[in-house]
Amino acid sequence: MIYRKFQDIQLSGLGLGMMRLPVLGGNDGAVDEAASAEMIDYAYKNGINYFDTAWGYHDGNSELVAGKYLSAYPRESYCLASKFPGYDLSNMGKAEEIFERQLEKCRTEYFDFYLFHNVYEGNIDAYLNPQYGILEYLLKQKENGRIRHLGFSAHGSVEVIRHFLKAYGQHMEFCQLQLNYMDWHFQNAMEKAESIQKSGIPIWVMEPLRGGKLAKASGELAAAMQSLRPEETVPGWAFRFLQSIPGVTVVLSGMSDLEQLKANIVTWETDKPLNGEEFDTLVKYADEETKKGGLPCTACHYCTSHCPKGLPIPELIALYNEHKITGGGFIAPMAVGSMPEEKRPASCIGCRSCEQVCPQQIKISEMMGDFTSMIGM
Repeated sequence: MIYRKFQDIQLSGLGLGMMRLPVLGGNDGAVDEAASAEMIDYAYKNGINYFDTAWGYHDGNSELVAGKYLSAYPRESYCLASKFPGYDLSNMGKAEEIFERQLEKCRTEYFDFYLFHNVYEGNIDAYLNPQYGILEYLLKQKENGRIRHLGFSAHGSVEVIRHFLKAYGQHMEFCQLQLNYMDWHFQNAMEKAESIQKSGIPIWVMEPLRGGKLAKASGELAAAMQSLRPEETVPGWAFRFLQSIPGVTVVLSGMSDLEQLKANIVTWETDKPLNGEEFDTLVKYADEETKKGGLPCTACHYCTSHCPKGLPIPELIALYNEHKITGGGFIAPMAVGSMPEEKRPASCIGCRSCEQVCPQQIKISEMMGDFTSMIGM
């Protein structure tokens, strides 16, 4: 395992993200604890020492699983991260209540890393509003040793990130960004990374495989990968891309089965950043693909917990993207047609509750209307 130095700590280059643990029956809230325990144990015993969870992951059950199974190991032998769930504005006045409950759920007396979760256009004013006292409270917990290192994650624009850093940057020790070759230009990740680098704090990476979408390749990209690095796996290319970015310290991967974990650990046994030709090949491919009009959903499932109709929004967005990018076809209509009528895009009531918590700021209600008009259901 590659390790990166952060202050006086050696952190594993690969961290276990606990947003996509194995689940039962396709239910995001029903974590498969036996399979998750096996993965956590394998990760721990094979060099991963950074474990990342959050209040909202798996409908609140990720922190419980983290606490139950990580507590089997000496507390000082691993780093645990969680986050204040400010992506939901109703939580803004509950910093103490939520933090105390998180410690209980995670069966710990402190968090090694704690984050302002998902700083973006919809919540930055509330995050910076002194009436909620969030920063003041978290700094107090740091002073008391209950938070070792304070940082933030961001899905917002470059301007939002800079605004947050101007206000709170002196207290931030790291920033967690969505960073991968598909989003290098599409989500303006390059400029975001450069802004963080200039601020002097290290980068934690989330969505390195973009919700699993970069774990496969075909056509010209697959041929180019095979030609340039015949020994490298497709997911390996995505990780090597990140090994090429200055300032990246930890790369969090939300692995959902043991085989993915094993394969990624093998990749992270070596540091093999891309050369210029390899780097440019990935970015060129990404730019060509995103010009086709897909929406940047990462299947985080924040939206589903806020949808009064219980629509499978990430699944519908994936089908919408497939239909848009391929220019039509039968796959999306066939898949949607197999769903109960109440789960189809036409059932969207346009309340926009989902949009209030979407890290990618997708206009989901508009997508539903567009999708309905395209496929007629």
